[in-house]
Amino acid sequence: MRRGNLVLASDSPALHTDQYEVGNLQGALRSGVASRLAVFELFARRLPEGRRYGVFAGLGRLLDRLENFRFTADQLRWLNETQVADADTRGRLEGQHFTGDVWAYQEGDLYFPNSPLLTVVAPFAEAVLLETLCLSICNWDSGIASSASRMVTAARGLPITEMGTRRTHEEAAIDAARAAYIAGFSATSNMEAGYRYGIPVTGTAAHCFTMAHRDELTAFRAQVASQGSETTLLVDTYDLEQGIRNAVAAAGPDLGGVRIDSGDLLSELPKARQLLDSLGARQAHIVLTGGLDEYAMDELSLGAAGGFGSGERLIAHPSPGFVYKLVAIADSNDPAQPLRRVSKRSASKLSLGGRKWAYRRFDSARFITAENLVVSDSAPESPPAGLPLQERVVGEGRILVRRSVEEARAFHQQAKCQLRPEQLSIQAGPPAILARPSEESP
Repeated sequence: MRRGNLVLASDSPALHTDQYEVGNLQGALRSGVASRLAVFELFARRLPEGRRYGVFAGLGRLLDRLENFRFTADQLRWLNETQVADADTRGRLEGQHFTGDVWAYQEGDLYFPNSPLLTVVAPFAEAVLLETLCLSICNWDSGIASSASRMVTAARGLPITEMGTRRTHEEAAIDAARAAYIAGFSATSNMEAGYRYGIPVTGTAAHCFTMAHRDELTAFRAQVASQGSETTLLVDTYDLEQGIRNAVAAAGPDLGGVRIDSGDLLSELPKARQLLDSLGARQAHIVLTGGLDEYAMDELSLGAAGGFGSGERLIAHPSPGFVYKLVAIADSNDPAQPLRRVSKRSASKLSLGGRKWAYRRFDSARFITAENLVVSDSAPESPPAGLPLQERVVGEGRILVRRSVEEARAFHQQAKCQLRPEQLSIQAGPPAILARPSEESP
C-alpha cells in the first residue's frame, strides 16, 4: 500500500521472506517439486560459546503471523513490477495460505544442540516460504529469552526490569520485553509491551527530569508529590551521596527506593545501603542499572542490591544460530508416498536427515539426563521412555494451540528447575545435554 512516495507496511508478513525463497518456489513449480509433501525443521547445531542451555521463545508470535501469511494484491503487483516472480509463480501465490501442520516444543521450554524445536510439514511450495519468518522471530526471541534466563539465575531472586527499548528497533523492543518476561524478568519499561501482552510496566525518572528543576531536592519533591513516597528516585545525576540524602529528605523514611545508574556499582552499593539505613530509610531498595550483564548481576546480587534493570547487554545477546532445514520430502504427489530423508553433508554444517521426534528423560530427582530423537515419518508407535516434547500446534493450516505469555513464563520456570545447579551456572561450560538420535530409530 502506498501513500504518496511512502510504502506502508502490510498486515501480511508474506514478504518477510528472502528473495531466494520465492526463487526456490519458482524453480520448484517448473520441476514439479512444489506440491510434494516436505518436512522442514528449525534447530541449533550448537549453543553460543560457553552456554549450558537455551530457551525457546517466539512461538506465540510466530503463530499469530502464520495466520495472516498470504500475499496481498499490492504485494503480488510489486512482485510483477520488480520481476521477482514470473506469472506462474504469482498465480500460485495468489490466494495461497498455509495448509500444513506445525509441531513445536512448548514456548518457554529449554533446548540443546539439535533439539527439533519447530517442525513444518506442508507442500514444499508453502513450507519453503516460511524460512525467514520462522528464523527471524525464533532467533531474536529465543536469543533474548536465553540471555534473560541467565540473568534471572545470576540475580538470585531479585527482580529485573527489561529496559532495552532505546537500544533496538521499536518493534524488536516490544518482542524483547515479551521474551524477557517469559524468561523470568519481573517487568518492562516498554508501555506498548505492557499494553499488548499484559506485562507489568515500571519506571523511575530520567536525569532530564532532575535537571529541569532548579535543584535536585525540588525535583525529588515533585516526583514524590505525584507518585507517592514509595516511588524510586534516581540519585546519581550530580553527587550520589547528596542525591541519597535529598531522596530521604523528599520522601522521608518510607522512601520506596533509589536507582543508581553509573559509577563503580560494586563499591558504591554498600555505601549507599549504609547511608540509607543511617538516614532511617531501612526499607528503601536499591535498584542498579547501567550496562549490566549476568556477570555483574552475579556479583552485585551478593550485596545489598534490591533489583536490577537490563537493557543494552540484554539486547546485544548472542544469536542462537537457528537454521531451518529440509529433512524429508516425497518423490511424488501420492499421499501414500514414503518420505525420502535428506541432509546437508558440507563441512561444519552437517545435519541429520529425516523427521525427528524428541523425548526427554529424567532421573529420580526429576533432573534432565537425556534428550532422545527418533527418526520416523510419523510418531513412533512404541516411543522410547521419556516425555514427548513436541505438540501439534497447527493442523491443516488451523491454529490448534494458543498459550498466553503468562503460561509460557510459568512453563519456563518449571522447565528450568529440571537442570541441576551446575547446569544453570552462568560460567562457561559445555551444554547440559545434547539431543541425540535414539537407537530405537527405524
